[in-house]
Amino acid sequence: MTRSALVAAAAVCISALASPSFAQAPKPATPTTTSPVTAAKWIRPVKGTASIEVIRGQTKRVGTDMVTALKIKNVSDGAIALFRVDEIWYDHKLKQVTGDSFTNHKPLNPGEVLDVTLKSPVKADLYQSQYAFSHANGKIDAKQVKKFEGK
Repeated sequence: MTRSALVAAAAVCISALASPSFAQAPKPATPTTTSPVTAAKWIRPVKGTASIEVIRGQTKRVGTDMVTALKIKNVSDGAIALFRVDEIWYDHKLKQVTGDSFTNHKPLNPGEVLDVTLKSPVKADLYQSQYAFSHANGKIDAKQVKKFEGK
């Protein structure tokens, strides 16, 4: 026999002997319990004016930004689609100086609370800020509150 034929024959013998030792015993079938899957609930979006409650946090200067935190709760009967908050900063002459905006791309469902953080660059002579709320299907009726009341 030639050397290459001997090597090939040895490889076949070794693989034939090694494969049963590496084989795994089949596992006994165990019953698996799965919880029933609940479908996501779709809530019709509000068309027209939606109502929200707003808790305004303290505005703080952090580095070169004015940071404002808001908590917003949907008190409408339907979901609010593409909810948007715009913060506009004015100077002492009431001219717009700077601002920031936030858009929530997920529907804001009834009773859901959304945390919004707005960061506006610090400019000279900042005086006051104002908020504008809107959504894809109409206007927003915002009510400022100290705390949210449970339904």
